[in-house]
Amino acid sequence: MDWAFIEEALPALLRGAVATVAVSLAAIALGFATGAAIAAASTARARGPRVFAALYISFFRGVPLLVQLLLAYYALPFLGLDIPAIVAAVGTLALCCAAYAAEILRGGLALVPPGTVEAARLLGLTRSQAFLRIRLPIAAAAMRPALVGEAIMILKASSLISLVGILELTRTSQALASSTFMPLQSYALCGAIYLVINFTIMAAFRDRRRA
Repeated sequence: MDWAFIEEALPALLRGAVATVAVSLAAIALGFATGAAIAAASTARARGPRVFAALYISFFRGVPLLVQLLLAYYALPFLGLDIPAIVAAVGTLALCCAAYAAEILRGGLALVPPGTVEAARLLGLTRSQAFLRIRLPIAAAAMRPALVGEAIMILKASSLISLVGILELTRTSQALASSTFMPLQSYALCGAIYLVINFTIMAAFRDRRRA
């Protein structure tokens, strides 16, 4: 490895990594919050919310993320919605994340004992309060490994936003590869930074009971 190249390229790549993490965290936060709402709709008694949730999940899981991103960035202006690239990127990642998070949480909600919710209702909690304070936290805790895995997938998928001109980690490495004519070193360093970020996420959310 060329240490002189690393010393020269690392500051730019770290700036790109900061952009990647910022976009990913925003998308994950919005995606998990939206996913919780979609999960609640998918388990509602009324047919309308269940149909909406099913259609939402089918679309965002069935259409490739790259196509979703291109639609948000290029198709929305034809409808009079000329949004900035960063908004299109975060919004698309969040909507896609929500579909997968909703399915994960729906599986977790099925694991919550019915008696737990009934006890909460007897204590005076409304249906929405019981969902937010009892069912959702239990489901999220049970599905934590799957949710962490989804967060990592979104972080890796954020590399696609380089196609709409956002200077994140992948696009920065592409620019370095073009300007230095050292593609192997550029992409190897880029991959190493992704590994560090993902291992940090896994360590942060590791089940301490198994440590």
